[in-house]
Amino acid sequence: MSQVADLSHAPLEELIVCPVCDATYQLQRPKNGERAVCVRCHKVLIAPRRKAGMQIIAVAVAVVVLISAASMLPFLKISAAGRSNSVSIIDAALSFTEGPMLVLALLTAGFILFVPLLRMMLTIYVLVPVVLDRPAARHAVQAFRLSEALRPWSMAEIFALGCAVALVKVADLATVGFGPAFWMFGVLVVLVIVQDSFLCKWSVWNSLEHPKKR
Repeated sequence: MSQVADLSHAPLEELIVCPVCDATYQLQRPKNGERAVCVRCHKVLIAPRRKAGMQIIAVAVAVVVLISAASMLPFLKISAAGRSNSVSIIDAALSFTEGPMLVLALLTAGFILFVPLLRMMLTIYVLVPVVLDRPAARHAVQAFRLSEALRPWSMAEIFALGCAVALVKVADLATVGFGPAFWMFGVLVVLVIVQDSFLCKWSVWNSLEHPKKR
């Protein structure tokens, strides 16, 4: 993708702007497996992949199932001084439910569970009609825009890192056992990263704004 000196008279549908450095380019659609990269900041602008839509949907469905199961099943089991206790992610997030701490507890649960779950459900809602070559779902543009707006607030990965740091400190004081939700959450974090790497946002926007004629 090459930058042009004067793009003032080019049609808007033939232009693409880098979301990082605002460099403007004349649109050149790469083939499947190729990438269009900003020459200024090296941000990947377009990266189409063959059958990526179906792969993203499959990953999103798996994430929804894992979030639903991991939120209820035991996450950790801690034993110390002859006493043991197991806790789920929901229990940990909502452990402080009195006074101002209730707001913090609800935000924690939202960032590590409900926001990632909502993003996956919106992704499925938007992509299923696109993959099946059907008209876009109602309000699909707004749904995908909301999904992208929620991306910075989806903090499953940060929660996983925080747990890893906490476990290192707790391991000297108590015996820690991993519940099924711990391993589900680990797989979930990997799948979220894979889904984001597969998703070509330009391809989705292009499919929504210029649907195939049947």
